[in-house]
Amino acid sequence: MSGAAVVVEHVRKSFEGGRIRALEDVSLTLEPGELVALTGPSGCGKSTLLNLIGALDRPDAGEIRVDGKDVGRLEDPSGYRAGTVGFVFQFHNLMTTLTALENVQVPMLGRRSRGAREERARSLLAEVGLRERMESYPPTLSGGERQRVALARALANGPRLLLADEPTGALDSDTGAQILDLIRRIREEHGMTVLLVTNDDDVAAQAERILRIRDGVLAAPPAQQTVLNGIPGARESIARGREQFGRGEGIPLDEL
Repeated sequence: MSGAAVVVEHVRKSFEGGRIRALEDVSLTLEPGELVALTGPSGCGKSTLLNLIGALDRPDAGEIRVDGKDVGRLEDPSGYRAGTVGFVFQFHNLMTTLTALENVQVPMLGRRSRGAREERARSLLAEVGLRERMESYPPTLSGGERQRVALARALANGPRLLLADEPTGALDSDTGAQILDLIRRIREEHGMTVLLVTNDDDVAAQAERILRIRDGVLAAPPAQQTVLNGIPGARESIARGREQFGRGEGIPLDEL
């Protein structure tokens, strides 16, 4: 399985009749299989962008294409979310009355037989290290275990795009690092494209590329990001820059 290509072009989004501008002329590209971190202060539009890419909302203007399909014009957004996108949120959103095994099966309802759902859920829970906790209910699981269940649930239908909104934000640093390592490993094994929203610079530094957004605007022109990706050795240079300056690409020169 290969990851999905994502193209966001001149997207705008506002709320309360235009009084609150969440996104202003945002453009970016995610290459198939790429792991990209999206960072910025709270309220800057990060989660709004994830919701638009995931077809949980529609842009006021501009276009979002995932594998060439205009997400804002989908005839079946729920089918797109179920079959193409996996979501992981900061607060896992598990159903407390269902076991871990049952929670992972929820996205597969109506898409697989009962036996196939259970077999798939058991395999995914084993993959995220919860072989012994499959029959446990969320309230009896630790925060890290609950997020592992949420990650397994996100993988249920074999998504080609994983949208992770602050997946380590509610966890201590050690547990957060474990979840991040798990996301990276799963991305490599499944070949998914991953867009990871985080306020943690240490988490962002683990991505292949960092995009920074402030007041609904990306910190650097998308053309610069694309050019950098096309230059041989650019990613290696960026990695060295991270080590030296603690920053990723996409930072205005006057901030360096």
